[in-house]
Amino acid sequence: MTPLAKALSARISQTGPITVAAFMEECLSHPEHGYYATRDPLGTDGDFITAPEISQMFGECLGLALAQAWLDAGRPSPFALVELGPGRGTLMADILRATAIVPGFAAAAQVHLVETSPALRARQAEVLSHANSQWHDGLGTVPDLPLFLVANEFFDALPVRQFQRSEAGWRERMVGVDGTALSFGLGPETQFASLEHRLNDTTPGDLVETCAAGVAIAAEIGQRIASVGGAALLIDYGDWRSLGDTLQAVQAHQTVDPLKSPGAADLTCHVDFEALAEAAAPARHSRLVTQCDLLQRLGIEARTKALAAKLDGSALEAHVTAYHRLTAASEMGTLFKALALFPAGAAPPPGFET
Repeated sequence: MTPLAKALSARISQTGPITVAAFMEECLSHPEHGYYATRDPLGTDGDFITAPEISQMFGECLGLALAQAWLDAGRPSPFALVELGPGRGTLMADILRATAIVPGFAAAAQVHLVETSPALRARQAEVLSHANSQWHDGLGTVPDLPLFLVANEFFDALPVRQFQRSEAGWRERMVGVDGTALSFGLGPETQFASLEHRLNDTTPGDLVETCAAGVAIAAEIGQRIASVGGAALLIDYGDWRSLGDTLQAVQAHQTVDPLKSPGAADLTCHVDFEALAEAAAPARHSRLVTQCDLLQRLGIEARTKALAAKLDGSALEAHVTAYHRLTAASEMGTLFKALALFPAGAAPPPGFET
């Protein structure tokens, strides 16, 4: 039993079962035993690998899309170039390198990174030592400038509540203690006004997830873009509307029981993009697009061929494999989706449509 599992068991024994959201919050963000507070989880030596770590082409494509959106917005200067949950800093480093060819972009950009993990902040500072970056615990302290933002695999790590449909309402899924082990259970049947609209597309036994933290952040992004301009690119795994239990734990690149090793495994849930899009009003949102289609529209195939021409042997094989991992339906290509936010009256960023 992990130290956090012991602490959670003691808390639950004293005060009763906790929500799935509270469980996720403790597992990921506990200051002493939380997953992100204690480690760099990325890469082959970590628990999972993200698209920017697979290939530089991912960040290059997104960076040039943001740069074109900046050009289309009239080249505002200065502007806030923001990443939510920057991981090791790889994506922002690739964005800055790719956009260095865009006249005026680098000079106008102020780099802001929203990151709460001390371990990851330290790694980001190393990778982005050439950039005059500023770190924030949340979007609220980022200067109120035109906002050009990217969030890759950020919203999936925010805590969700889970609700199982009953005959007349909903029962919230809770985490309790069974003997000495953590276990899932259901709370009493309750009516939730925020879930009234889901009574029409669910049946008893169905489970839906809500992410208040994600909705709040999307609302803040949308308000900023609507008031001062900019664009946001949100890339994550999920779909347009939540349905089903998507809570998963990953440790050493393997799926494990979410309750088995609290604090030692990454916890994620699929993103409900519909909820984010609706929360972002009055900013407009694009149609949801698969990662494969977005990258193809942004020219990843041509970029793959250009880089391949300079490679051979194992380096070429690894390069082709990386392209496959980013775009293939059997890999990340269709599981991951992308949504763009942009001001009313503006065209969506490159690669997106309304």
